[in-house]
Amino acid sequence: MNKSQLTNFITKYTLGGEIKSTKWTSNGDSLSTRFISGDKSVVGSVMLSKFNHLAPCELGVYNTGQLSSLLSVLGDDIELNLSQSGDKFISMEFEDTKRKTKSKYMLSDLSVIPTPPALKNLPDSFELGIKVDPYFVNTFISGKGALSEAETFTILTENGETKIVIGYASIASNRVTIPVETTKQADIEPISFNANMFASILNANKDCESATLEVSSAGLSRIKFSIDNYDSEYFLVSTQAVN
Repeated sequence: MNKSQLTNFITKYTLGGEIKSTKWTSNGDSLSTRFISGDKSVVGSVMLSKFNHLAPCELGVYNTGQLSSLLSVLGDDIELNLSQSGDKFISMEFEDTKRKTKSKYMLSDLSVIPTPPALKNLPDSFELGIKVDPYFVNTFISGKGALSEAETFTILTENGETKIVIGYASIASNRVTIPVETTKQADIEPISFNANMFASILNANKDCESATLEVSSAGLSRIKFSIDNYDSEYFLVSTQAVN
């Protein structure tokens, strides 16, 4: 198998290293995971279809950063095998098919892996739809880089126009304002989300040509990406609603 199948899968859920522990689930034809950020501002899922390199199983990956480091020492083409004791899987073993270099990652008991909550009470509809294209992705990532101290971005709607502001504040502040196109328009009260997490989401899916950021005035937004064999979905909770 090509190592990039796993490294791309990992990139789409770790979000710049924010998500470390997840459960991997294989049904023999696909590989998937669900995750939640430490501050509970993002809940999401990633699925890699047409992945038949694992038998049906559930694997506890406690330290994804360590797994990524172990993969990095191998070439592009690898073999993946599991070791188990009884009915528990205890390690993933990788071998570079060309150089025969090997690495082993020890799996964790599933009980120590955080379980993302089931998404309940989703809004009946998301009133606002914002077009996400390569220009928006690159501009937001660059804007967040220019304002490294900015913790949030805010969605402003007025008179049929929508803007996304990185570093918005009621007083004068350094900020980046991005006018956006909408697929569904509504005037809603200003609403803010975690800018660091959203930049990481966009960066992990920056090869996507088109997506829609859906926003609900109830304090929730959702964005989905379908890229090659990867399907990713992320829910962002407004900063006002984060405990």
